[in-house]
Amino acid sequence: MKRQYLRWLCLCLTFFGMVTHSVAQDYNNASQLAQRLRALANSSANASLQSITRTAGGKDVWMLTLGTGDVDNKPAMAVVGGVDGKHLLGVEMATRFAEKILADHSDVLESTTFYVFPNMSPDATEQYFASLKYERSGNAKATDDDRDGRMGEDPFDDLDGNGIITMMRVKDPTGDWMMHPADDRVMIKANRAKGEKGSYKLFTEGRDNDRDGAFNEDGEGGVHFNKNQTYAFPYFTPGSGEHPVSELENRAMLDILYTKWNIYGIFTFGPGNNLASPWKYNRAGASKRVVTSILRGDDAINKLASDAYNKAVGMKNAPRSGAQGGDFFQWAYFHFGRLSFGTPGWWTPTVKGDSTMKPNKDKNAEVNFLRWAAQENQTDYFVDWKKLDHPDFPGQEVEVGGIAPFKMLNPPLSMIDETADKHTAFIVDLAAMQASLELVNLKVEEAGKGMTRVTVDLYNGGTLPTHSRMGARSRWLRRIKVEVKLGRGQEVVSGRKIQLIPSVGGDSAQTLTWLIRGKGSVEIEAGVAHAGSDKVSVNLK
Repeated sequence: MKRQYLRWLCLCLTFFGMVTHSVAQDYNNASQLAQRLRALANSSANASLQSITRTAGGKDVWMLTLGTGDVDNKPAMAVVGGVDGKHLLGVEMATRFAEKILADHSDVLESTTFYVFPNMSPDATEQYFASLKYERSGNAKATDDDRDGRMGEDPFDDLDGNGIITMMRVKDPTGDWMMHPADDRVMIKANRAKGEKGSYKLFTEGRDNDRDGAFNEDGEGGVHFNKNQTYAFPYFTPGSGEHPVSELENRAMLDILYTKWNIYGIFTFGPGNNLASPWKYNRAGASKRVVTSILRGDDAINKLASDAYNKAVGMKNAPRSGAQGGDFFQWAYFHFGRLSFGTPGWWTPTVKGDSTMKPNKDKNAEVNFLRWAAQENQTDYFVDWKKLDHPDFPGQEVEVGGIAPFKMLNPPLSMIDETADKHTAFIVDLAAMQASLELVNLKVEEAGKGMTRVTVDLYNGGTLPTHSRMGARSRWLRRIKVEVKLGRGQEVVSGRKIQLIPSVGGDSAQTLTWLIRGKGSVEIEAGVAHAGSDKVSVNLK
């Protein structure tokens, strides 16, 4: 009786946890996310969860594996969130993707495995839940960002005591900043070429604690996951780390990916965006020894995916891609050789001004956000500029205020249900395009003198090629192996017993032929982990 009661209690608690999540009003902290992921993994035989490492701040970095059967030998896609710690939406979108796959799209797991990494920046995302909130991208590793031999001597200071860090504007005729013509709450750099004159200096909220003339330049900086990859690594830049892949989370992620030979594509929820607007081929960049442009052929695949994405998701006027040196999104293509797709998942819709609004001629993102937030009756999205006395600027007018941290990148959870559903459906549709190898049109002919001519087409029935052009040049995307498995007394007279094929295009085939001496039957097997495999049995003449 006691055992039955405990079982009933556990079921009730699990149900309560699911209900609590369904009505959650805010993003998850590390503990809540861990609980949510464990519940998800325990809810299905098609899901497993593991911590691939713990960060310098003691946070787990999780990987969910979704699939059936031999998951590591089935074509796979990695879905990654939290590449930038300011972007909590990416964590939520990646997690909801996993939940929706298991709940609504489990059939896709028969042909595709998904490796889901919900949050690669757990140290940074915790700042959203801290008593002092500010947008943070770095982990908990101590760094000397201003390279003066001291660490953390000039952090943010909450001058107005509201528990969040915004901006600080100082009235100064030598300043480069001015109020935006359409909204004086927004600061922009003056364009001297247009005759504009600045009248403010702009800083993040704080003091010059170390008296070096800079503000908040050496606080709890840390290393950014999205600046620590090998592609275009930004040496000697705050947040990049001392060398590429220096951090536990970056190393653990790459160690995992480089052992998953079945991964053909990576989908990243983050600032990098080649779905709303695809990458463009650049001949000069593609011709460099260190390639900086998407290759010809891969650009067509990106365009195909982009067109499908814009049709499926229906969001317009995307911001410029936030791709940068050392980021994961570009590394996945240029150094890992896989198809790489990225999107923030959401951005502020464009507000059409009315006659009561001054025109936003330069389409300033902050002006647009403030208008959208007011239109949607959002709260706490802006801190009104407030004058205060500042010890570093005696006798000068100093104001603290601006857009509240996290608000522009992370909409209220109540607003993302539809876009999360659409993104999950799009990724499922993308998986349906994956390469799928088959051996078809088998032809067996007697060739005389105890020999048989065998001809077969290696056909890729998917829309996508078996290899991206970059992947075909990479050592880290295996070629298609075709093998004729012989028995006793059998010999391949013409053709190769084992051959490696670089690539087969989408909806394309390559004809293979052999001359085989002997009797009985042979087996021909062809495939590669990231594009599937097939085999046929051949009775020799």
